[in-house]
Amino acid sequence: MLKDLQPQLLALSQTEKAQAIQLLAASLSELWAGIEKTPGVMSGDDCIRQTRIPVWLLVSLRQQGATEAYLLEDYPSLTAADLVNAWLYADAHPEEIEAAIARQEAA
Repeated sequence: MLKDLQPQLLALSQTEKAQAIQLLAASLSELWAGIEKTPGVMSGDDCIRQTRIPVWLLVSLRQQGATEAYLLEDYPSLTAADLVNAWLYADAHPEEIEAAIARQEAA
């Protein structure tokens, strides 16, 4: 499988390669920089560090067309690094994020 991925990996930009390395490193340790899951807080969903802003909410807003600039303006406690961490986490846990979004839409 890695052999199949090699051409795609080599075709990535420097920024994309750095993001891929971050994603792989985080997935190995299951530690996600800036992402916290606290039982009893926001239904135990993964949130941006020291906030009650769940990753699924940011993903949902992005799916609805919100730009990163909008998110940073609308949520002043967020940083650009927080968004990078959220996107990396969401990319690594798509089923979890989609289930959380679906759960919210059904509520």
